[in-house]
Amino acid sequence: MKRAITDFLLLWKDGINRKPLIVRGARQVGKTYAIEEFGNDYFDAYVKINFEETPELKDVFKTNDITEIIQSIELFSGTKLTGENALLFLDEIQACPEAIVTLRYFYEKMPGLHVISAGSLLDHLLNNLTYSMPVGRVEFAYMYPMSFNEFLLAMGETQLNDYLNDFSFQNKINSVVHEKLLKLIRLYYFVGGMPEAVQVYQQNQSLQDVERVHESILKSLEFDFAKYGSRNQQALLIKLLRFIPKGIGRKFKYVHVDSSVRSEAMKEVLQLLVKSRIVHLIKSSTAKTPPLEYGVNNKLFKPVFLDIGLTNHLLNLHLLDIDKLITANEGSLAEQFVGQQLLSMPPFFVDKQLYYWNREKRNSEAEVDYLTVINNEIIPIEVKAGKSGTLKSLHIFMAEKKKKTALRVNADRLSSMQIETFVRVNKETKQVNYRLLSIPFYLLNENVLQRLIAKSN
Repeated sequence: MKRAITDFLLLWKDGINRKPLIVRGARQVGKTYAIEEFGNDYFDAYVKINFEETPELKDVFKTNDITEIIQSIELFSGTKLTGENALLFLDEIQACPEAIVTLRYFYEKMPGLHVISAGSLLDHLLNNLTYSMPVGRVEFAYMYPMSFNEFLLAMGETQLNDYLNDFSFQNKINSVVHEKLLKLIRLYYFVGGMPEAVQVYQQNQSLQDVERVHESILKSLEFDFAKYGSRNQQALLIKLLRFIPKGIGRKFKYVHVDSSVRSEAMKEVLQLLVKSRIVHLIKSSTAKTPPLEYGVNNKLFKPVFLDIGLTNHLLNLHLLDIDKLITANEGSLAEQFVGQQLLSMPPFFVDKQLYYWNREKRNSEAEVDYLTVINNEIIPIEVKAGKSGTLKSLHIFMAEKKKKTALRVNADRLSSMQIETFVRVNKETKQVNYRLLSIPFYLLNENVLQRLIAKSN
């Protein structure tokens, strides 16, 4: 299955000042598969070491002598790592912290060798690394579950994917294409973007088999809790894992998970899930100009889960007839989809964060689902599960921040309109005037956003 990160890896491969690359991401998002495909397709010599499968190779990295390390690897693998087109892949590197340290010496002593490392629980290790971290000697890349566009490619919908990537205002989406894409969006809601689930559906179109894959993935995530959570924390980790899908789209409060547990204890457990990249936090920001991080209120946030397919599985929605399945969670699923898409967009070397806007004032509360930065401008994103819905909160945001362009993501076809209205804010009536770009869920990708936002201004 083609992954978008391959294009990034190709740029890294031919980079002038290339450094060893550390690929980070949650378990089973496809890191190993993508890197193996990359190694086999684009290199003359390729060696993979998995420190969990061959723990005896940890001894090789007890020295910082790169010549000695490479010699041992070549003798073990039977492959020469010489020339300018060789790749060494160190998988599950979290199991061998010494190997992370040696990455700096690969950069300094053997810059011609391409080195990639990956691991599922790297964030835990990197935050608690007792060895010297090779700061400035490594690069990072980040992987997430398959985006909707990657899902289309896996389903054999190459023509549709190309159509969406090249889309512009000059195109008109007819009703037949629109309905087909919405049906595929619906399918993606329940299959999700975990590569194993996508592959199983691709092979036999069995939604029940997809459910079995989802259950297996969730069990493996829970099994990992023993690796980074204390015995007391493990039960809370499971409880929180299963609570998060119910809280998507709503401000998170520790007491909602378990009122008998101290907030501080629950906070520590939540951070463990964040470090594992199972949960992402949408942080409240009041920033008027980029960066959004400058306006963050760390006490206000909403959760997004790892994957929308796993989300539906945890919500206990059975995938027997997607066309007829309308749930009470439509709004939260739409927000999960948008958050997941925003995270999976390029650039892959950025550890992306999610933001939203929240206004907690008496008799004047308001909330905008997401904030993003496009062309160095803050763009608010309002998410609607269907084709319509109130825009009062968006009006208040646009009036307060004096922005010119807003984005609505929903199930309707593409449209652009000038909003001219009045809104009541703090007992004061304010005029608001802005361009609202309304796009269907399937057009939410990096290429389209850049062009459509630029065109609408």
